Amino acid sequence: MQRVVVVGGGAGGLELVTKLSRFCRKHSHVEVILVDKVRTHVWKPLLHEVAAGVINKSSDGIDYRMHASRNKYEFQQGTFIGMDAQKQHITLAALDDDEGQQILPERQLAYDILVLAIGSVSNDFGTPGVKEHSYFLDSLAQAERFHRALLNQLLKVNQPGPEQHHLKISIVGAGATGTELAAQLHHVANLSRAYGMPTMSAERLQVSIIEAGPRILPALPERIANSAKSALEKLGVQLLENTKVIRAEAGGFVTSDDRLIEADLMVWSAGVKAPDFIKDLDLFETNRAQQILVNSYLQSKSDQRIYVLGDCCACMLPNGNWVPPRAQSAHQMASTVYKNIVNGIQGVPLTDFAYSDYGSLIHLSKYSTVGSLMGNLSNRSMFIEGKLARLVYVSLYSMHQLAVHGWLKGMLVMLSRKVGNLVSAKLKLH
Repeated sequence: MQRVVVVGGGAGGLELVTKLSRFCRKHSHVEVILVDKVRTHVWKPLLHEVAAGVINKSSDGIDYRMHASRNKYEFQQGTFIGMDAQKQHITLAALDDDEGQQILPERQLAYDILVLAIGSVSNDFGTPGVKEHSYFLDSLAQAERFHRALLNQLLKVNQPGPEQHHLKISIVGAGATGTELAAQLHHVANLSRAYGMPTMSAERLQVSIIEAGPRILPALPERIANSAKSALEKLGVQLLENTKVIRAEAGGFVTSDDRLIEADLMVWSAGVKAPDFIKDLDLFETNRAQQILVNSYLQSKSDQRIYVLGDCCACMLPNGNWVPPRAQSAHQMASTVYKNIVNGIQGVPLTDFAYSDYGSLIHLSKYSTVGSLMGNLSNRSMFIEGKLARLVYVSLYSMHQLAVHGWLKGMLVMLSRKVGNLVSAKLKLH
């Protein structure tokens, strides 16, 4: 019996176990186990929408245990805290309920092949006060926590009185998460008027995006960044480029020129890194972002029985660039890891990973969608915006749904989501 253990049910991890489970139906000597610390999968590019309250996990989440039952693999809920590479087992922390009562004890899980798809966390670069005063959007729990705080602030600002107070939100980091969240917050402030907050609107919202670099969306082509910048400025979002934050306080962020940018809510989205415990394991070669270095087959350079994919994977391309931590990267890596696991089991030579950049898209709520298509598939990329860009953006999520559900169920899930959006509230209020 060959046991494949996949740690992390993000975009890449969930797509991988789905593919492997189909293989296992015809090869009974192979079993697949997915490990994740939470019960529900939400596509990470949607977390800012969960934070804003325009979607919720009930309609857009996937229950791991239900998915495992339908696809005939095993799901184990638990937090990965350690491993013994020689004995080939990982350790999962004890699982407690909300009252601190133990549900499952600390336990070990043996593997023949291990896949690490544990994603990434926000990198605060050791900036003082950030962990204490800021919200991160690394996980579903964090996104829901921010949403609850946002609702409280909206209710607070909505209260009648002689003075018209503003809700001030500051976001550090002008990447995709920061810019998309800013636009969604503008939309939500207007939506709230229809849900019991008649004096609230985007006019009473002050959103600032703070970027240490010279422009927003530094990882994307300048034309996309400029188009997104124009759209955000039309919404009244304050863009503070070339502005470095040196600390966070209860009342806001403090910049390198000792200026306080006041905020009722503070969000940190200024870069990512692999979780700290990966480096603490002292088992892997890692880069500056604590990602695990891999060979061309996406195997850890320290142990060929361990594959790595997604945001925690440090894969260098032939041109010397690193594969970016994006959903399309995780999707492509999952396909290669699947092929190589199957090839290894069947005694067939492994396949090198080849990354294709299919372009970039930024979705600024209902106001604008901009991006480029083709990437390195042609000599030049094609700039798109408006309805076409929105259609492509939606199709990316649809492709993920099809990958984890299959064509028939995937189409039904998308249809159900479409109907749900027509009849349900536009803003989640709990």
